[in-house]
Amino acid sequence: MVEAKWIESEEALIDQMTAPSEAVIAAVSELSGGMMILGIAGKMGPTLGELLVKAGARDVIGVSRFSNPADREDLEGRGIRTVKCDLMDEVGLAELPEAPHIFLMAGFKFGATGNESMTWAMNTMMPAKVMERFPRSQIVYVSSGNVYRFASVTGQGASESDPVDPIGEYAQSRLGGERLAQYYSEKNGTPLAIVRLFYATELRYGIILDIAQKVWNRSPIDLAMGSVNQIWQGDANAYLARSFPLCESPGSVINMTGEDVLSVRELAQKLGVLMGMEPIFEGTESETALLGDSRALFERLGKPAVLPDTIVEWVAHWVMKEGRTLGKPTKYESRTGEF
Repeated sequence: MVEAKWIESEEALIDQMTAPSEAVIAAVSELSGGMMILGIAGKMGPTLGELLVKAGARDVIGVSRFSNPADREDLEGRGIRTVKCDLMDEVGLAELPEAPHIFLMAGFKFGATGNESMTWAMNTMMPAKVMERFPRSQIVYVSSGNVYRFASVTGQGASESDPVDPIGEYAQSRLGGERLAQYYSEKNGTPLAIVRLFYATELRYGIILDIAQKVWNRSPIDLAMGSVNQIWQGDANAYLARSFPLCESPGSVINMTGEDVLSVRELAQKLGVLMGMEPIFEGTESETALLGDSRALFERLGKPAVLPDTIVEWVAHWVMKEGRTLGKPTKYESRTGEF
């Protein structure tokens, strides 16, 4: 397990999230040929790409529209070969290089409410196009835990065998993408692993940051979604780097999140003690929440290295020192599926 130690800069943060473990290095060494990350310019893609490079991957290709040229320059400087492409453009998609191992991380969430047609195109149509384009690649498709119905806060959360019941069009479109990916996996024999991710967190983004900022700014914390899961983004990256052996046809499904069901109230109280601030709460906890059970993942690949208490300490320090954030609240409080 990783012990708590202050992270003082973005450079140190990225180093922490991209330092490969022996297990990651071993997993990458067993993969032949290059790896391609579709949607690399999102929140997780850059650190996943750098982790793979540091683990010894021979050729890591990052694909994005790169609306910000600085993102592309930064990735190139970290040893990632970049390709500019709109994945919804059939010509551009057809011209992408072949890669035996692909991470499909592109998707559309924030702004989905009010832009439903784009949401369905990006989250349902685009995965189908990618599966058609790369029928002989191993594909790890990073989907969302939002496809599940809310689970009891007294249990372990939804497991892979539990019913899906997506709330709102974002979650529905995500399930649509999964179903089409599974269809093409079975039709073409494409090895596929669908990873249902529940809120990866780091110091610039995540639920714990959202709560810490509200504590620090004396803003009310809504308790309606009173329990959450959290996984450190460095741990999520490490799991993804080791996930190609999970690919099979028909496609497999696995949850990815932290081990614990965390109380929002208790997280705020811990942050308040560390920050010398008294949290302000509004509302009451519901009996259900969006929660995932990742025991199947832990049985295959082990438990996360960074514990929730360590994340809380890191985030509290980061907020108090006014560390830079991405300025993108997770909107984890939504019980209506609106993002």
